[in-house]
Amino acid sequence: MGKPLSPGAGNGAGSALDAARLQALVLRVRLALARLGAPACVALVLCLAGALAWAWLLPQRAAQARLMAQPLPTPASLLAQQPALQPPSANQNLADFYATLGEKRHAEQQVRLLFDLAAKSGLVLNQGEYKSAYDRASRVSTYQITLPVKGGYQPLWQFAMQGLRDMPFAALDEVSFRRETIAEPAVEARLRFTLYLKDGP
Repeated sequence: MGKPLSPGAGNGAGSALDAARLQALVLRVRLALARLGAPACVALVLCLAGALAWAWLLPQRAAQARLMAQPLPTPASLLAQQPALQPPSANQNLADFYATLGEKRHAEQQVRLLFDLAAKSGLVLNQGEYKSAYDRASRVSTYQITLPVKGGYQPLWQFAMQGLRDMPFAALDEVSFRRETIAEPAVEARLRFTLYLKDGP
């Protein structure tokens, strides 16, 4: 009787046979490539790369075609998708209006702020004219400030815009410019701000 083969021996013979087959296949491919020559090998590699690229692009092209086939949304459908915004009520508008107003007790601080902004902008501002009024119907006080300032054109506009940014309850009612001569770099300007104020918080 023959000796039984152990499982390890069978696996070793099978793997050696697979390795020999692989080496033979590699040798055949090398011989075939050597027969073809370098230009044919380059053409073969390029063909293979093109086929792989085409296989990768086909699903993307199909997805793009599906996307392009969908109808474009109309303005009406876009509006329908947006949540409906409730317009603010009259009471809410009135509350927002009064919340934006400045406080009458701080009017002098606002005047000081304008003088500080003028100094930071490099403008000459010596004095101002002030006039206050009160509207009983709206319960809003107004404080008009007329400022004669002198300086460069650009700093004048920067000063005016900064004043409106720092005081959202102010309005720039009037701006007038005067220059003595064309060659004069400084401009004399007259700016009139109106502050809209409430009595208290």
